[in-house]
Amino acid sequence: MGNREDLLAGARRCLEEKGWARTSVRDISAAAGGVSMAAIGYHFGSREALLTAALIEAIDDWATRLGRALSSFGEPGGTPGERYEAMWAAIIESFETDRTLWAASVEALVQAEHSQDLRHYLAGGQAQGRRGLAAVMCGRSEEEVDDVTVRTLGATQMALFTGVMTQWLTDPGSAPTASEIVSGVRALAGTVGSGTDERSAAGD
Repeated sequence: MGNREDLLAGARRCLEEKGWARTSVRDISAAAGGVSMAAIGYHFGSREALLTAALIEAIDDWATRLGRALSSFGEPGGTPGERYEAMWAAIIESFETDRTLWAASVEALVQAEHSQDLRHYLAGGQAQGRRGLAAVMCGRSEEEVDDVTVRTLGATQMALFTGVMTQWLTDPGSAPTASEIVSGVRALAGTVGSGTDERSAAGD
């Protein structure tokens, strides 16, 4: 690997072991096998940009693993509800096994309050996340998902994802299970309704 790849791997290792706030430039340099600290500025511009790139790479890898895990649930006989519950079961498992990764993502959001550049980087990561989640939900590639679906289904799923993640990080003992999330989404859909009847009634 070159210096850039070594730095990404080192930053990712630091995120997993130390978290966002406690990772220093010196830590990344050491974890990258002694790559000079000046190389961080040369390849990424700043510590924050490097950590953000490493975080996004880690989340992308996780999304790929999730997609593979879900592929077996698309077989004939499986209902959309069963597939959705299976997706949440896989997500929750990641909250437990990759806890430091998700905690680092929360740390990064807090740090972004003091860094416009970091906020910009994270906004790009969230845009990728919305599209990726919409693709998983639709069973399509990211290129096949239209912008309206990303802004509705993807954004709503991202909101659910973030909320469930913070509950699992804070109090896993009382955080919702996959089946409870599915039941909650169904209850919410029943409360809101499709909107079609309401618009029709308003026009009568």
